[in-house]
Amino acid sequence: MFARETIQPTLFVPHGAGPCFFMDWSPPDAWNAMAAFLRGIAGTLARPPRAILMVSAHWLEAEFAVGTGRQPELIYDYYGFPPHTYELRYPALGDPALAAEVAGLLGAADLPCRQDAQRGFDHGMFIPLKLIFPAADIPVVQLSLRRDLDPQAHFDAGRALAPLREEGVLIVGSGMSFHNMRGYGDPRFAPVSDEFDQWLTATVEAGPAERAARLACWDAAPAARLCHPPRAEEHLLPLMTVAGAAAEGHGRRVFSDRVMETTLSAFRFD
Repeated sequence: MFARETIQPTLFVPHGAGPCFFMDWSPPDAWNAMAAFLRGIAGTLARPPRAILMVSAHWLEAEFAVGTGRQPELIYDYYGFPPHTYELRYPALGDPALAAEVAGLLGAADLPCRQDAQRGFDHGMFIPLKLIFPAADIPVVQLSLRRDLDPQAHFDAGRALAPLREEGVLIVGSGMSFHNMRGYGDPRFAPVSDEFDQWLTATVEAGPAERAARLACWDAAPAARLCHPPRAEEHLLPLMTVAGAAAEGHGRRVFSDRVMETTLSAFRFD
């Protein structure tokens, strides 16, 4: 039996817009609150994780895939930003043994998972982690989403991976609680994003059974498809995986801010 303080929480964090935390923006303070939240996460953990499993909105495959490389390169998968943002570094090591365990746990749950030794770390991984763990001294394994965007499958994947928390692995979903590119900067989307965020917060804070049922049908929520257009909900799906990995744990909203006329939030499960 593991003491409660040895079990890592699971997190769903916003990763911002491209390399937004590392460049000038207009208005200049647009991302300050989010950056401060990300920088403060490590201090909220009872102990540092032995490894991180990162589920990024920026890796989609036909079936689940996990990165097994020992020294993954960075993938600068953002476009049109200042030259210096393509020189950012985050030299975290991979953890092939953990990656193999991830694939094994998913396979045992009838969720096939391909092991990929070539895939690097995308910006959904390294941008937030540069703020959360800037020393880059904790091994990181990245897990893809499945291209079918099935919320139940992603929840079930998290449930299969829940035992990793008892091994000191911090499971982080990196996405955005609102991700309609046409809505950013449009004040008409402020109440829209508020409505969905209120539903999402109530869902995360519900009991485990209700939480699972609501997340499986998230697209029926108020304003859901205005916040995550059809076939473009990849930035919400990491939340399903970390919620599944939470098992019976309690969920809560731990950050929220108005950025570019929309509400963006983060959630934690303990």
